[in-house]
Amino acid sequence: MNIPFTKAHGAGNDFLYTWRRDLPSEWTDRELSQAAVAICNRHTGAGADGWYLMADARESDAALHLFNSDGSSAELSGNGTRCAAALIAEARNLTRIRMSTGAGIKELALLERNGNYFRFEMDMGVPRVDSGNLQFALPLADGPQEVSILDVGNPQCAVVVPSLEFDWKKSGAAIEGHRHFPKRTNVSFLRTISPNEIEARFYERGAGPTLSSGTGSTGAAAAAILLGLAKSPLAVHTEAGILRFRWENSPRGSIFLDGPAEITARGEYYWKEEDL
Repeated sequence: MNIPFTKAHGAGNDFLYTWRRDLPSEWTDRELSQAAVAICNRHTGAGADGWYLMADARESDAALHLFNSDGSSAELSGNGTRCAAALIAEARNLTRIRMSTGAGIKELALLERNGNYFRFEMDMGVPRVDSGNLQFALPLADGPQEVSILDVGNPQCAVVVPSLEFDWKKSGAAIEGHRHFPKRTNVSFLRTISPNEIEARFYERGAGPTLSSGTGSTGAAAAAILLGLAKSPLAVHTEAGILRFRWENSPRGSIFLDGPAEITARGEYYWKEEDL
């Protein structure tokens, strides 16, 4: 069968979107996971960091289920949720959007639109520090590494570094699958540029290195502010552009993410039934 999709990216973090009603109702989570791996493949599929299934919902404008490119499920993507909101805003001409995610309902406000380009501010919720301890010495093969473990709707491990000129992808892979994280974790490496700017790199659970990450940037921003390395408002420089945050009522209030979403393509993926 053919799987229809819309492709969009938020600061280079790209996703494919399909309405669940356009797929066979009998497909199980296992079959959907297999389809996610196939459609996200950058050589033989449509190519993306993740695949979203969208569904109608009573309590929100749409319900989202995110599969990572390795077929695993994820609770939340900040960039991905903004892109899903762009699809809703395009179809229904809405400026305030509520999305049901694995981390609860997220609210977004449309700040700007120019054709297929959108900019939203998204309420990311209140970052939570793991076990109340902001810093933790994570044992690694080459020695302990000071990290900050947070939850921003999904698990985050933020690592402060003096420079990003090192093999952060190798370090990210080692931390993502570390035994301290039985369900794996997302990893961000950050350095301070100024009191209101940091630079970050991301190794995402289930996707590997990504050009940017909405939740990863949220974890990095929250860690930098809580550690006293930066303050709100804060710009996070990623490999694909800048994501902006305000956390006016830290540490108990919501942190807000201001970032882009751009719809880039629509098409069909030719799924082979024998691949199921």
